[in-house]
Amino acid sequence: MAEKIIRDPVHDVIAFRLDRAADSLLFNLLNCAEFQRLRRIRQLGMASLAYPGADHSRYSHSLGVMQTARRILEQLCRSFYISEEDQTTCLVAALTHDLGHGPFSHVFERVSGVHHEDLTQQVLLDDESEVHRVLSDRDRALPQRVADLLKCRPSRTYFCDILSSQLDADRLDYLLRDNLMTGSQYGGYDLTWLLHAFTIDQKSNRLAVTWKGVSAVEAYLQSRFHMYRNVYFHKVVRSAEGMLKLSLQRAKRLAVQGRLTWPREESPVHKALLGRQLTMAEFRDLDDVSVQHCFKLWTTADDPLLAGLCKGLLFRKLFKTIDLSRIEDANVARLTVDAAERAVKDAGGDPSYAMFLDEASDAPYERMAGDSDGGHEILVLEPDGTLVEFAKVSPLAVSMDRQLMFRRLHVSPEYRDVTARAVGKALGA
Repeated sequence: MAEKIIRDPVHDVIAFRLDRAADSLLFNLLNCAEFQRLRRIRQLGMASLAYPGADHSRYSHSLGVMQTARRILEQLCRSFYISEEDQTTCLVAALTHDLGHGPFSHVFERVSGVHHEDLTQQVLLDDESEVHRVLSDRDRALPQRVADLLKCRPSRTYFCDILSSQLDADRLDYLLRDNLMTGSQYGGYDLTWLLHAFTIDQKSNRLAVTWKGVSAVEAYLQSRFHMYRNVYFHKVVRSAEGMLKLSLQRAKRLAVQGRLTWPREESPVHKALLGRQLTMAEFRDLDDVSVQHCFKLWTTADDPLLAGLCKGLLFRKLFKTIDLSRIEDANVARLTVDAAERAVKDAGGDPSYAMFLDEASDAPYERMAGDSDGGHEILVLEPDGTLVEFAKVSPLAVSMDRQLMFRRLHVSPEYRDVTARAVGKALGA
């Protein structure tokens, strides 16, 4: 028996039995160039500036999502028949769901306007993709089946729930992985018990948890709340991500004006910034490394705004934070920001690049009874076989169905004092 083993910090042993067709296929996908590219895309973008250990990659996360989905399917197969073909399609989708992520994850995506889900579809369906060729060699229809499942077509089933829901393999992995790698101690929950509680409601063909798993789901939702509060919305992380966005926006503006001397117009970074179509070879070359190389060169750019932002990112000279979260009136908040912008402008700065308002928000759990396909509601299977929404059996769901929101003003260090005075004056302090 030929077996390949990967040691993972979250799931420990992830094994591939190469004498099994599904495992052999999954292992071959790992070695495709498009999947190896994910080693060069950091899972948490700029979070390592706040948590030095948070340099883990989309590669390790994608591998973890596949393993989590595998464990869910193993649990379901104890009570239900699931064909090998359907299991394979689900596992391939779990493994490849993040293939389209650009450099620094969602930040580059917001600037370029190209969504990673669309790029994932391209990787799966493009004849020039190694991933496509590996899948097609197994079954010519497999690339399209995987692409359809990731889009939840033709309708939502428990396979869709495993891949994309409020209790999916993606979230189950990244909470534990990000918690471990940041050392935050906030994101732990009992994955083993939660997996044991998974079941299928055969009437709706949807994924559910048994009533014994309600407490495990509550712990999972609490971990999600704490990870957003303490890691994903950390002021240093948000400051760095905001500066990254401003840097890329400035570079994009210079590129449109023909004033960006590097990278060359035909380079993947230049084309991606402008939202242009990339060949598969160009896409494989677009990663954190290529963009960071640009940052290094841009520190000596003729444009002082771009140079200053890139120096701040490379040498951790980040924008300072003025917390406005306790201002509940949106109009008051807007007047405060206006005062800050005038202060920066009067001091000789450009408010468009010397400061930004960040309003980060997330609801740990969303009750979506009116959703067209009910796709995101966590479902609980009661002892009598009744299927109910999680919010109806857990009092915690009510408190979790609220936006966790931080409103912060991030300002270049040289304008921090004048801005703070202007903000204080605007608030009558």
